[in-house]
Amino acid sequence: MRKIVHIDMDAFYASVEQRDEPSLRGKPVVVAWRGARSVVCAASYEARKFGVRSAMPALRAARLCPQAVFVPPDFSRYRAVSKQVREIFHKHTDLVEPLSLDEAYLDVTTPKTDYASATAIAKAIRAEIFETTQLTASAGIAPNKFLAKIASDWRKPNGLFVIKPEQAETFLAPLDVAKIPGVGKVMNAKLEALGVHTCSDLRAFDLRELERRFGRYGLRLRELSLGIDERRVNPDQSVQSISSEDTFAHDVLLSEIEPMIRELAAKTWSATRKTDRIGRTVVLKLKTADFHILTRSHTPPVPPQTEEAFVALAVGLRERVDLPPRTRYRLVGVGLSNFIDADESLAQSELF
Repeated sequence: MRKIVHIDMDAFYASVEQRDEPSLRGKPVVVAWRGARSVVCAASYEARKFGVRSAMPALRAARLCPQAVFVPPDFSRYRAVSKQVREIFHKHTDLVEPLSLDEAYLDVTTPKTDYASATAIAKAIRAEIFETTQLTASAGIAPNKFLAKIASDWRKPNGLFVIKPEQAETFLAPLDVAKIPGVGKVMNAKLEALGVHTCSDLRAFDLRELERRFGRYGLRLRELSLGIDERRVNPDQSVQSISSEDTFAHDVLLSEIEPMIRELAAKTWSATRKTDRIGRTVVLKLKTADFHILTRSHTPPVPPQTEEAFVALAVGLRERVDLPPRTRYRLVGVGLSNFIDADESLAQSELF
């Protein structure tokens, strides 16, 4: 039986800004560049009360919260704080799997410290984080990664929640399926159309029908609804690709896809700002009305340095789609892959 802790910093980028600039404390802070194509990198809890969320277009955030204070992101500062937090993690275990600058899984089944339980370790880590950075973090403790991640969100901000092995099935039964990783708006709508709203509904739904409709992911959904997740904490895992995709309400022509490419590229770029690695290859994914998948990619000599450059490269990949003009598409995705470490990127850029 594993003991997994998921640590998630609270409104990380916005909290760093509020810590470093006292005049921002208590105000609705939105970390984002201003501009028609910019997206929100982070929002303080004061801004979230108005409905502002990460990956939301900055223009929409400004409409929802006219009094918001927009602060341009400073990723060098965020990475420095993230490094401090990870050093704290490694005092307790070598099995640390960072998901981004502000969250990580820790396997504390066999910890390096002498605390009596995983809960005690999580409490100690949160206290050390606050003492070192003056920032708060939330923690989830559970027997696997899926449950630990759900638990860390349960009492945010600055909270701690434990799901014991014997509590898992009962805890999950009323949980909305939208809380399951991978269940986005489109998948949630499909499940709702089948009368599946909660994990309890997923358990009761015919397993063969789930597999027929959703393939292997249907089986995965059933396992998660029961609290089954055998993934190990992988300390060697590094970001290889980040992407966003969406399915259209109705099939569209290639000439009609540009607005969606721009929106998804902006979301993907925002997500890449949460890692300290650099993506080099821009990827466009399309699925035709008859479910044929094609991808187009481009690796420029120098990785895209700005959101505008990344969006332009993604939009430009349409020119490399050689299917007939009347072909209709049901899905589009935009990604960034071929990630390398920041120092390696710097060394390569000096060659050009």
